Amino acid sequence: MKVLITGITGMVGSHLSNYILENHKDVEIHGLIRWRSPLDNIMPILDKITLHQGELRDLNSLVVLLNKIKPHWIFHLAAQSYVLTSFDIPADTLHTNIIGTTNLLDAIRITGLDITIHVCSSSEVYGQVTKDELPIRETNPLRPASPYAVSKVGEDMIAFQYFLSYGMKTIRTRMFTHTGPYRGDVFAESAFAKQIAEIECGIRQNPMKVGNLDSVRTFADVRDAVKAYWLLMEKGQPGEVYNIGGNETMTIGDMLAILKKFAHCQIDHVIDKNLIRPSDVSLQIPDISKFQQLTGWQPDIPFEQTLKDLLDYHRKRLSTMRK
Repeated sequence: MKVLITGITGMVGSHLSNYILENHKDVEIHGLIRWRSPLDNIMPILDKITLHQGELRDLNSLVVLLNKIKPHWIFHLAAQSYVLTSFDIPADTLHTNIIGTTNLLDAIRITGLDITIHVCSSSEVYGQVTKDELPIRETNPLRPASPYAVSKVGEDMIAFQYFLSYGMKTIRTRMFTHTGPYRGDVFAESAFAKQIAEIECGIRQNPMKVGNLDSVRTFADVRDAVKAYWLLMEKGQPGEVYNIGGNETMTIGDMLAILKKFAHCQIDHVIDKNLIRPSDVSLQIPDISKFQQLTGWQPDIPFEQTLKDLLDYHRKRLSTMRK
């Protein structure tokens, strides 16, 4: 079997590649990259996967790519995924995520290939929910509170439309917060871990800078998330959407306290107003029963272990850079 992973160089794409290599050795892995894509996360497995240059915003490149590979499954993970950045580049975010996804779906339609495609939406589509709506189900109203969230609503809905209109095998997920090694440092937990590592080795002074610490999130480990994505493709129903998320809920402040516990020195923090979003989503607790009943999936990795591994990842990166 052949799988194509868009966004293969990102946190999730690289972990998904590792999971497939370790657990499904008969699967041929192909990855979509751009000429400027950083390869750091996949350097250890470059000889075990096949990379192809292309561009989601270039329909022709995708048609050529699909005709060349003829994948059976596509994990569509590529996106402009930085929420705060999306306020600065809203049009680019919308174009990359909505038009890019539309091009990929249209390339499948044009080639006529029989492909099952996982379209990775986001829990951000739900926006700010009320307490009486918890836990959040797939039927909850969509109230996107950022350009990124709007782009994910569009991506989500275009995948559903292609299922309705063309019978394409699109399966959508709305994944809640997931993290671990390789997490980009524009995300809160990774930004915190990176700053702690920098303070430990003396290249940053106390206090570290943080944004809103009151938001409530349900966290999962990325290594559990990619197992869920594989099960999704094995058992998920085309046209359906599934919430996926962890089982450890806390405030961002609580998460920061856990990270500080693993620090090798005293860590202080201050609020930086530049890290506060113009509009924020402060309450995200998922109902994942639909997905669990279908697949039997359960998160296995304790969140404290996730955060320790994330901090160690940043320590190792800094150590390598300083040599």
